[in-house]
Amino acid sequence: MMSTHPVLELEALSLAAKSNETLVHNVSFSLGKGESIGLVGESGSGKSLTLRAILGLLPRGVTQTGGVIKSETSSAMVFQDPRGALDPLCPVVKQLAEVVYYRQQVSRRASRTIALELLERLGLPDALKRSDRYPSQLSGGQCQRIVIAIALACKPGILLCDEPTTALDVTVQRQIIETITSLQKELGFAMVFVTHNLAIAANLCSRLYVMKAGQIVEHGNTLNLLQNPSDPYTQMLIDSVLPLPELERSER
Repeated sequence: MMSTHPVLELEALSLAAKSNETLVHNVSFSLGKGESIGLVGESGSGKSLTLRAILGLLPRGVTQTGGVIKSETSSAMVFQDPRGALDPLCPVVKQLAEVVYYRQQVSRRASRTIALELLERLGLPDALKRSDRYPSQLSGGQCQRIVIAIALACKPGILLCDEPTTALDVTVQRQIIETITSLQKELGFAMVFVTHNLAIAANLCSRLYVMKAGQIVEHGNTLNLLQNPSDPYTQMLIDSVLPLPELERSER
């Protein structure tokens, strides 16, 4: 439930490219402690840029041209492409331990212990305790769990998720979503979840913000928005969620 004092507020955020093309226009929302909200929309709608603005990691050539971002706590991001987010030349346990060492200010030995505990909590194989591996030696789902572990090693108050399940098969998608949900209940972080998939957002988020062409066209309580969309674009997104077909039984 939304707290009376938000941990994150965006007020009329606007972003533009060097060519003066507006990429995000007048985006506003707030996030309560422990709450999950979803930014939904098709590719190119400005969702990921909004997350990067919150984290202060805008791509080269993109600048904030208006608005204010107010945050009461630290943020960490889970990126869409886990292999691209990891150093391909560094074993994954070592990568995670480095983040723990610098962000939690503990000894090298303690940082490795904490890293291994995080990996165990995220369901990664015990074999990593005995033999570290490079990202190329792990599956996409395992790499995504490493990226989640790296984000959690920063002990964030806000977890920013940039379509973390897009490149994964449906079984692994469900496992990752269940892992994030379980960890949120345990650790209490708030979350902004970016996705184009309304079905995923509906399972995770209490409120949704629908983005189109860099603007929020509709927002509200998840259930109310899905049952009574007021904008045609939201209805289009709902209609794009494919139902399971009714299988015909062949009678012999």
